[in-house]
Amino acid sequence: MTTAVYPGSFDPTTNGHIDIIRRAAKIVDTLIVAVLDNHAKNSMFSVAERVSHLKEITKDIENVKIDSFSGLLVDFAKINNVKMIVRGLRALTDFEFEFQMALTNRELSGEIETLFIPTSKEYLFLSSSVVKEIARFSGDYSGMVPEIIKRELERKFNI
Repeated sequence: MTTAVYPGSFDPTTNGHIDIIRRAAKIVDTLIVAVLDNHAKNSMFSVAERVSHLKEITKDIENVKIDSFSGLLVDFAKINNVKMIVRGLRALTDFEFEFQMALTNRELSGEIETLFIPTSKEYLFLSSSVVKEIARFSGDYSGMVPEIIKRELERKFNI
């Protein structure tokens, strides 16, 4: 039985994240989507909100579980008996960072492998930061995020 973890901040969850979740869920038995609780970042949504959003968005994908973690990803992986990390790649700049992280995680735990999934072409430009910036200035981001996230951003920005 193959279990993988797809970690991220998901602040907010974008359609690009959902694309990676759906595709990864097709190739593993269980996919744990793990929301990072990073106290160094000033997140728009709390960890509880992000977990709740992801549970709602992925409720139709039977083999996806939503969780959260803080600290090292390899520690979360060990606790959950996970040997595979899933990461999405948009561009070369993503690859440099993600490759470094994959090698670091492998150094910390020789049992962990990283599976890179390139984003679908329609999401190459998409990031949580881009979505937040567009929402902040009342632009149209409706095709970039699931409906629940659109409503939550409208609530946060009083749109």
